[in-house]
Amino acid sequence: MATKETNTRSFVLRIDGETMDALEHWAADEFRSVNGQLQWIIAEALRRSGRKPRPKCKKEEVKNGGEE
Repeated sequence: MATKETNTRSFVLRIDGETMDALEHWAADEFRSVNGQLQWIIAEALRRSGRKPRPKCKKEEVKNGGEE
């Protein structure tokens, strides 16, 4: 089985109980784990602030000849 290369790093996050409860409910509503929901929230905030552009989809790469 092929493994996907990842550059994932771990860290500890302290969060109050009320916020954690809200986060758990939000994650469940979107069929994600709490970790997945936090990753999505952070990625979306970075993208909206212009600090992390949305990755190009395969169609765009093909249309542009695979060049940036």
